[in-house]
Amino acid sequence: MAVSEPVSSLREILRRGVVIPAHPLALTADRKLDERHQVGLTRYYCDAGAGGVAVGVHATQFAIREVGLLRPVLGLAIDTVRAHEAASGRRLAKIAGLCGPTGQAVAEAALANELGYEAGLLSLGALRTATLPELLEHCRRVADVIPLFGFYLQPAVGGRELDYAFWRRFLEIGPVVAIKVAPFNRYATLDVARALAESGRAGEVALYTGNDDAIVADLLAELDFGHGPRVAFAGGLLGQWAVWTRQAVLMLKAIQVCRHQRPEDGLRLLALGHQLTDANAALFDARNAFAGCIAGIHEVLRRQGLLGGRFCLDPHEDLSPGQEAEIDRVLGAYPHLADDVFVAENRDRWLR
Repeated sequence: MAVSEPVSSLREILRRGVVIPAHPLALTADRKLDERHQVGLTRYYCDAGAGGVAVGVHATQFAIREVGLLRPVLGLAIDTVRAHEAASGRRLAKIAGLCGPTGQAVAEAALANELGYEAGLLSLGALRTATLPELLEHCRRVADVIPLFGFYLQPAVGGRELDYAFWRRFLEIGPVVAIKVAPFNRYATLDVARALAESGRAGEVALYTGNDDAIVADLLAELDFGHGPRVAFAGGLLGQWAVWTRQAVLMLKAIQVCRHQRPEDGLRLLALGHQLTDANAALFDARNAFAGCIAGIHEVLRRQGLLGGRFCLDPHEDLSPGQEAEIDRVLGAYPHLADDVFVAENRDRWLR
């Protein structure tokens, strides 16, 4: 199958390894779209050095589909990214979240394609009882419309278990450009990596970590399964990287240098990774089964002035008891993880 120039270019960006924030949703106090802060967030990610954005994903709140916000939110983000590309000459990967049963996912893929998104991050959480052949047919139907960014979403926030057999067959679908591995489970993570190593496509399909609890460990390691090529995570598509994005970009660069030039930096980076996991536990509300994960991200952005509040579409969705104190703790313990100075210097321009 011939590969189109746009898909080839996207593969090149993803294989190089970039930071892709999972884009949050900016709302006013009455739960309406806050366009000023929504656009400001996208400008922040672009100027922070992110290599792409993922919009309409879990962090954007899947419920945007139920309130008619999918098209407006996707449209604002891609228009802002294109303006950045035109001004900077730097190309970003544009990823749209896709979910629901086959008819819905195909329709969302068509919308994303129409707006100019280059790949669809395909959640399979709606197909909880589907068989392996049914899952694969669903993926092929969507891939006929837009290239696929596979997505192993952890079951605790709406995903389903996807074993080695699924990923090995999924990688036979030609328009797959990458896989986000986010089961928050080391055994399941290895299933995906081994499937890629044994698929013959390790040179063209990129692995992206979504394991917010093991970001640095994923990015540092080369995985050797005893046969076939070694595989490695190229970058990350993460809710954690929706905050402190400038520091995430610098961290990924340091990890890439460590892997290729300075292996002696590995222990220092692993220690940093443990601090980031501790911070993520507070932001994502791990102790309460991630109930406050979206509100936690919003709270950090609110404190930086990038959001007007931590409002979610569900008025009952907010920080869990004790979560705010945990956020205070990690912000005090790890100020080097944050990019508050960078944000303060540029926020007024992004929110103009």
